[in-house]
Amino acid sequence: MDFEHEPGRFYRLGPDGQLLAEVTYQSIADETAYAIDHTFVDPSLRGQGIASQLVKQVVDLARTEGKTIQPLCTFAVHEFETKPEYGDIWRHGAAE
Repeated sequence: MDFEHEPGRFYRLGPDGQLLAEVTYQSIADETAYAIDHTFVDPSLRGQGIASQLVKQVVDLARTEGKTIQPLCTFAVHEFETKPEYGDIWRHGAAE
């Protein structure tokens, strides 16, 4: 699935402009890291791995920018706990 991007979020809108999927993130730690603080997928799209794709968008962005990620929302924490390939970019500790 293709997503739109603007500072602080990746998202997908439906044909009617309705929000179908979104991940939001913010800069933390003097802008050396991102905190993923929210994921949403419309019930009509659940079970297709879209939330995982959204988190990966932020991971790819952070890697490109040389930043780490602190997952804060429940889904993002789960993704980082179950995907060892995110270990190199996982920032542990409190968000600042």
